[in-house]
Amino acid sequence: MATDEAPSGDIRVLLVLDLLLSLLFSVGVVYALDLVGIGEYTWRNVALATLFLAVATYFAVLRE
Repeated sequence: MATDEAPSGDIRVLLVLDLLLSLLFSVGVVYALDLVGIGEYTWRNVALATLFLAVATYFAVLRE
């Protein structure tokens, strides 16, 4: 009874998880860049990094 198709979850849950994990990762990356003097830790930079990462993840993984 094995199928080649993976079970698909609710896209809303996947998008929320994508945004949450992208936010957490972006906070860490922007903070680390601020520590080494490459960037500045601002909520705008965190938001832009989160948006970029979430969109990249959507097109790489979630889009069917």
